[in-house]
Amino acid sequence: MSRAIEVEKITKTYRVKSRRGLFKSSVEFVEAVKGISFTADYGSIVCLLGPNGAGKTTTIKILATLLLPDSGSARVAGYDVVKEASKVRENIGLMLTVEKGFYGKLNGRENLEYFAALYGLPRDIALKRIDHLVKLLELDKLGADRKLYEEFSLGMKARLSLARALLKDAPILLLDEPTLGLDPPSARKIRELVREMAHRENKSILYTTHNMFEAEIVCDRILLINKGVIVAEGSPEELKDKIPKLKVINLVIKASGDPGKPLERFTFRKEIKQEENSVFNVKIYVPRPEDVLGEIVKTLVNSGHEVVNVRVEEPSLEDVFIYYSEGSI
Repeated sequence: MSRAIEVEKITKTYRVKSRRGLFKSSVEFVEAVKGISFTADYGSIVCLLGPNGAGKTTTIKILATLLLPDSGSARVAGYDVVKEASKVRENIGLMLTVEKGFYGKLNGRENLEYFAALYGLPRDIALKRIDHLVKLLELDKLGADRKLYEEFSLGMKARLSLARALLKDAPILLLDEPTLGLDPPSARKIRELVREMAHRENKSILYTTHNMFEAEIVCDRILLINKGVIVAEGSPEELKDKIPKLKVINLVIKASGDPGKPLERFTFRKEIKQEENSVFNVKIYVPRPEDVLGEIVKTLVNSGHEVVNVRVEEPSLEDVFIYYSEGSI
């Protein structure tokens, strides 16, 4: 069987017009995707993980045939996204921004019936499929199959958007930030369904998120993308193992001033966040915590700060992303 998704050095640049004063404007060119390559297999979840503006949605739209790449090539289900766009669309289910594309004066079931007709599904098959999805996503329990779409909560909109992506029972799913802004129960439901569809139904799922926790618990393979470039890839554990020289000293400090000042003598990368009033969380990235931990604590205490808690941790997925996107920690 061929790869579900094959991407080879695709690029995409946007022409953006910016206003300069009241009557003047200028044109800028923004490189959203800079020659990325990757593959995805059936039965697995591949995650594009990165901050807003990293190129995740642009990549999804190219694979969904909504945008043309400037260069490079991509194949979905064995079909070229440019030359065989109609064949690609037959083999994908797409979920983009959850609040767009539905009709406010139709209820959830009516919206699904409308899109099933657009997709060319026979009426009897469409109704059975809609019944199945309404129960699977618990839209009936939420009343979303009867309520007008304009009255939906964000969680209901997300579930209906996923239902629309699943209408055709396509072998490949492109899911762009499917849990963005959702309450925990709705987000958990969607994550569970995604994993089940990949591992039990052998679907290939390309999943984008900026949430490190979500990527780690949902995805089999992660592509770290930053400023249009894939900077690292692998399973969550493989990515963390790629920077074994680093560990994290995590301190909770009750400070009598700026805790960063006495720590300036230590040249390791540091992150200092104020949690509340005089309480700070300090992370220090070091290769051998045992060599410097005592000196760090002593320096803070001698400067009038109270060290409330200390722990040494393995690098997190967030630490891995910082390492690769910034070049080093």
